[in-house]
Amino acid sequence: MFCKDKKVSVTGGAGNMNLDGIKEFIKEYGYLFWWVKESEKENLDLNALVESVLNYGDIPCIKKLFDLAGIKKVAEIFYQDINRERVNYYPEVINFFNLYFKKNA
Repeated sequence: MFCKDKKVSVTGGAGNMNLDGIKEFIKEYGYLFWWVKESEKENLDLNALVESVLNYGDIPCIKKLFDLAGIKKVAEIFYQDINRERVNYYPEVINFFNLYFKKNA
């Protein structure tokens, strides 16, 4: 789940996500990543970030993620994750975002 060898770099509908923006986001919503040591939160993989925000985040948090990464990039990660053998999304979350991304992404 952690990306120790590379920095977070995302391209999507919003363009390149800057590292400062993602670091601020992680600081602001650090409670969503309760399983990660404080010293490791900046190394959080984008897939883990998206999964946590979609599973546990509130509407303002999700909107901010869409602004930072772009809705198309978030949808791409979501669809990759739900098509794996082991899925960590709640069934209600899968249903909601499947409908949401089909309409909006």
